[in-house]
Amino acid sequence: MSELIAWVATPWALAGYSVVLAVLSVVVLIGLPTVFATSGDKKQVLVAVPGWGTIALVVLQLVAAVIAAWVAWPVSLAVLVSVLAVLTVIAELPRWRWLWRAGGLAIR
Repeated sequence: MSELIAWVATPWALAGYSVVLAVLSVVVLIGLPTVFATSGDKKQVLVAVPGWGTIALVVLQLVAAVIAAWVAWPVSLAVLVSVLAVLTVIAELPRWRWLWRAGGLAIR
């Protein structure tokens, strides 16, 4: 759900400044995770990256969703998006621990 919010809110927030940036944000937010992934995390991996790379892409999406929601949407929705982002991080922690180990580093 957080990804979808990032895909919608980010271009919405950027469109007032630059349509090119709005389109580029969609290409980055959808394209990078489509191309780059950690082996074992997805069925099909086009370009393999260490686990920390996949974590960074998820964090990018979450940060984009929160910042864009605060820029483009009413405060009540921005607060909901922020809460959703925190809940997403909590839910992702087990996966992130596995991904971090897949990158050769260990989180305890």
